[in-house]
Amino acid sequence: MNIFFLEYRDPLFSVIIFFVFIFLITFTSYWWGRFRANKDTKHLDKFLKQFHSSPSSSELKVLIKSGDLSEKSWLILADAYSNNGEYEKSIEIYKELLKLNQNTKEILFLLGTTYFRAGFLQRAKVVFLEILKNNPRTAEALQYLLLVYEQMQDYESACEVLSPLDELEQNTLTQTSYLKVMIILNNLKQSSQEKVEELLKIYKLTNTNTHLIFEYLFKVNPKVAWKNLDTKKSNLLLDILWLVDTKDLDLDIITKNSYLMELYTARGDLNLAKKSEVFEFDVLINLHSKSDATLSFEYVCDTCKQISPFTFNRCLKCHSVDSSIIEISLVKDYYRNFGEENNSFQ
Repeated sequence: MNIFFLEYRDPLFSVIIFFVFIFLITFTSYWWGRFRANKDTKHLDKFLKQFHSSPSSSELKVLIKSGDLSEKSWLILADAYSNNGEYEKSIEIYKELLKLNQNTKEILFLLGTTYFRAGFLQRAKVVFLEILKNNPRTAEALQYLLLVYEQMQDYESACEVLSPLDELEQNTLTQTSYLKVMIILNNLKQSSQEKVEELLKIYKLTNTNTHLIFEYLFKVNPKVAWKNLDTKKSNLLLDILWLVDTKDLDLDIITKNSYLMELYTARGDLNLAKKSEVFEFDVLINLHSKSDATLSFEYVCDTCKQISPFTFNRCLKCHSVDSSIIEISLVKDYYRNFGEENNSFQ
């Protein structure tokens, strides 16, 4: 029986005590970790339950003042609300954070951009003007103020914002040209002929906003549009050229440019090209108008690569001007079948 009774000086006793300590430490650490994890999970679940339903303005105020989340976490949550289109919640968070934060410039800017995205243009204008009142050299606020004026169709005020942007060494040439074009197009007092003349002056001077200008020219005066067309830029106007009425085609200009000959041979108006390096043109040329295929257009922003099914003069995502690139694809021409069905009843 003496085997079970070891003296404290026995080396085996020390080994046993060592392993007992290791066991106790491991056991304690394991269950303490489980306890903390369980407590944190319950706290997180309790907090998240508050957002299963839309919190009211008063609930948001209480939650923010309670300090359960850091300012950075609230900013992330506000951004998530904004990205999901829940602008009112995002706005309430920013407004409450402004009451608790001394450094208001960044939060004011986020509030202003959220107002802009939500369509509250007047409120966005007030916020950006407040930022510029104390920080007049804030380029981001100036740019958004310009966008607000543009959305409000107050192009004169938008042009005034370009001066301080220019002083901050921001590239404003394209935007200046764009706003001048928009002023002309929205001037109800000018005749179409006067608009055409002024648009051509801007185009020849700046060589920008080609799509916006020629879209109007081909609409009101195709002859002048063809006369002033730089055929090297035909690919930038592909969607416009594709939709020009057959009676408005200028054969003298088309027959001098291989790209235009391929385009209108592909459309079926002419028979001047046998093939094309543009795949979609080549397919349509070889089909000889025996198919219901036609061209479909997508527009890609050359700056941020945002894709849109509709033409744009200013990118809705990055707000760059004159950055649209046309991408084409082959689709079925449903309108052609519709026209043939209508003719069958005549």
